[in-house]
Amino acid sequence: MTAALKHIARTAFLAVGVCLLLAGQEAAAQAIVLKDGTRIPAEDFKIEGGKIVRTVRLQGDKTATTILAPSNIAQLDWPYSAELIESRSLLAQGKTEEAIGVLKTGKEFFEAFKDVKGGGELYRDVFFAYVEALAQGGKFDDTIASMPALQKLSLNKEQEVRLKVIKLNIERQTSSDYVSIIAQAKNILADTDDSGISAAVWEIIGDIHDKKKEYEEALMAYLRVPVFYGTQIQRVPAAELKAARMLAKMRRFEDATQFFTRLVESYPGSAVATEAAKEKASIHGMKNDENPQKSGDEKASQA
Repeated sequence: MTAALKHIARTAFLAVGVCLLLAGQEAAAQAIVLKDGTRIPAEDFKIEGGKIVRTVRLQGDKTATTILAPSNIAQLDWPYSAELIESRSLLAQGKTEEAIGVLKTGKEFFEAFKDVKGGGELYRDVFFAYVEALAQGGKFDDTIASMPALQKLSLNKEQEVRLKVIKLNIERQTSSDYVSIIAQAKNILADTDDSGISAAVWEIIGDIHDKKKEYEEALMAYLRVPVFYGTQIQRVPAAELKAARMLAKMRRFEDATQFFTRLVESYPGSAVATEAAKEKASIHGMKNDENPQKSGDEKASQA
């Protein structure tokens, strides 16, 4: 675990460095390009109520605003989405709510350019990441509400598989057919070598085992995320919190306390740290149970 966490920290550090480099090199390129060739830099327009509001600079310090119709735009020159990068960093810190807020802002911004060259793919990618973050954050109703619009978009092959994962996550919350859900999850794992997709699927498998009170199996599923897919740093905090909860449910209170303590220290100021502190307080001073609760499979075999 220690080696995996060190690897995660190094990956996060490198990611931040790359983001700063990109921001410095490409911020100047962010602009709207009109059909007559005019470039409107990012500081000269904003999105209000879904409309593109351009600031026109007049003589002296005077300015005026006008609504810019998408039909007058040749393309959006926007090399990357800062919201995607920032949200991944926030998720890696266990700050899911903040990540959702950032992605929502990005979605509303790029929606104004979804039919403009250079804007469509950015809108799709940010919107998709937004729905994934909603699902990861347990925002079930918001996830369901976003699905019709998401499924109308032209997704790439990777996103089509990730969409299956989102649907599977919805199904595991609405269906008790756990055998079918686990089978679907294993099929996805067999068909992909994408670490992000695999990490999300193993978390779903852990959730199913938790529902079935198979806490040891759930623990092992959750721990696969930081141990085998640690580069998916946006998935690690939630999986680790769930793993710590499984230790408590297995009545391994001392082990759980150590895990919760590390989560509080590793993700300060986050919802994960807040939840870990509450869980730790609820089992404060309790010792490991010498006769821990058996999993659902063990109970069934003894019946």
